[in-house]
Parts: sequence; structure tokens; C-alpha cells
Amino acid sequence: MSDLAKSFQKTKLASLPPEPPLIEEDREDDSSSASSMSSTGTIIPTPSQRPAPAISWSDYFAQEFYLERQSPSSIPAKFHVYLTPPTSPKAPLLVLHHGAGSSALSFALMAKELGRLMPEAGILAVEARDHGSVVWNSEGLVDNNLSIDRLSQDLVDMLQLTQTKMGWKELPTTVLVGHSLGGAVVTDAANKGLLGGKLLGYAVLDVVEGSAIDALKHMQAYLASRPKTFPTLDSAIEWHIRSRTLRNPQSARASVPSLLLQTPEGRWAWRTELSTTEIYWENWFSGMSSKFLGGKGAKLLILAGTDRLDKELMIGQMQGKYLTHPLGKFQLQVFPAAGHFLQEDQPEKTAEVVVEFVKRNDRSTLILPPKVSDLLAQGKKI
Repeated sequence: MSDLAKSFQKTKLASLPPEPPLIEEDREDDSSSASSMSSTGTIIPTPSQRPAPAISWSDYFAQEFYLERQSPSSIPAKFHVYLTPPTSPKAPLLVLHHGAGSSALSFALMAKELGRLMPEAGILAVEARDHGSVVWNSEGLVDNNLSIDRLSQDLVDMLQLTQTKMGWKELPTTVLVGHSLGGAVVTDAANKGLLGGKLLGYAVLDVVEGSAIDALKHMQAYLASRPKTFPTLDSAIEWHIRSRTLRNPQSARASVPSLLLQTPEGRWAWRTELSTTEIYWENWFSGMSSKFLGGKGAKLLILAGTDRLDKELMIGQMQGKYLTHPLGKFQLQVFPAAGHFLQEDQPEKTAEVVVEFVKRNDRSTLILPPKVSDLLAQGKKI
């Protein structure tokens, strides 16, 4: 959602050059986009940017699961996740939550880089209800309640179901990473202490309360300006690159197909109709800055521009650059060359920052000096 803030803030601040002629699918369709809202202009891709065939999830994750919740005491659900398991019980688990209208595969390239930089760590990329996962209500109907309370509880449920699926005796030490709406979800989960002492920290990618709330009044108009369908997956991938929604063609090939479903007519339509989620928009982001600053655990905020910082976060940032435990402090990184989907535009850089954040705050890797009593027992002089 902060995507919209970026788009409309730039639109208000600068006069844009005329756009080049629209491609055929743009003439035919002009409704909502289920992915990004960071575009402020349209460019024609070079031949090297034109889409190649879509990439499989298996290039980036070890396993794909549909985790079913069917106990008599709970509401049925089928959660869709991708997992690369940790190599040992002591290794951390990085849990990745996508933004509104996006999918777990928006983290595909970043996940591969995380695996290269920290091969012992586990990576769990989850999908929200109405974004690949399905939850039913007590009457057996699909429940697309996307309130922040439901989404943060879904996240914890997916973690626990993964634990059961993998036969882990306990959850690994966990780091939550959320992009856009996903940032609001992991912040809410952390603020409520839903993971207890298993939460090492949480990272929020390119969303803050202030700019997100400011953009809400523009959101429907923005969504209405986007194509409703595409004739082929390749044309959808090309549109994301041409519109600068995504700036990394390889990531577009990995993530865009997961955003679409084929219609009976053979065209490709958005899996998630964002315009119908308007009743939840303010609920997602209201109070997010206070939750982010007040949650227990290390905190990381990565932005595509410092203009997104609101007053409350600016004050928190001035209290100190890095967080160990004191509330209010957080690590801030800015990627000015990236768009809203910074984990797709710059996956290597995003992964490097997240890995460094994890290693700095992972207390299990600290090497403490020996106790004086132990040294004396060994006959060593002090």
C-alpha cells in the first residue's frame, strides 16, 4: 500500500512526460493491478528486458506446502507456503510475508540470496488468505476477512502448522520480514508478542504508517487505472517491467505469474482484487508506527526513500541507530535506487542487510568470555 503513497506523492510533486503509446492489453483493460503501485511513468523495455518464460518456485525454495487446518476446535484453512528448512535446531528461521495483492514469490530472488549468505538458516515464505491461502468460516464459506488481527494470527498459525509438518520439537528462533502490508502484519504479530521468546526481531520493507494513510484517498483511482486482464503471462510480465512496477526482469519472471489466474476466456486476471479490500486499508496501517517502536525484539526498517518516515519514526530513529533491546530504537536502511518492491528490485542488497541484521542480533552466536571461576578451576592465573 505504501506503493500508492510513492506513486501519488511523485505525481503531485513533478510533471510527468507524456507516456508512449499503450500496448494492446492496456487499450482493452483499465482496471485494478494486484501488484505494485510504484510506477510514475511508462517506458518501453529494451530487447534484453523483454520477458522470458516464467521461472519455477523450485529454483528458489526447497519445498512447497499446502498446510491444512482441520481440527474440530478450529476453523478450516489451507495455507500455501514455501520452505527451505534450517539445517539445525539452533539455526534461525526467516519468515517472509508479502504485500497486498502480491505473493510469496515476490521474495524469490531474495530468498535465494539469503540461502547463499546464510546457508544454515531456514526460510519460510507465506501467503495470506485471498492471496494463495484459503480460510473457511463456520458455515463453510470462504472467509476473506483481511483485518490485521486475522492476518497476524494466520501468520502464527502457518508457523505452527509448519512446525508440525516438519516435526520440529519447538519453533526455531524466528525473524519476521514483511513487505508493505506484510510489514504491518509482522509488526502487529511482534507487538502482540504472538511468538513469545522465539522472536529475535522483525524487519519492515518500504512501508510506514504516515505515507500509507496519506495515500488511502487516492487508492481506488489508482487501482482503476491499471489493466484488468492480460492476453498472456508474458504480456503481464512485460507490463510490470515497462511500467516500472518491477525493475528487475528476472524477479518479474519469478513473481508475476503467481499474481494471476486464467479466466474461462483464456486471458489472465488478478488473483486478488484489491479494490474490494478497501474496508481494511486503514485498519492495516493505523497505529503501525507505535506498534513498530513498541514491539520487543530487534527492529529493522528498509525504505526506498527517507520521505516515507513519519514524525513518530523520525523521533525513534534519532534515539539511536541500532536496536539491541531498548524500545524505540531501530536500524534504518535506505535504497534510493529501488522502487517500492525493493526486495525484488535489489534482492542481493536486501538480503545482505537482513543477514547482517540477523547476525548482529542473534545472541546464540555470541562468544562470551570465560568465567573467572572456570579459569581458576583450570589452574590459570587471573
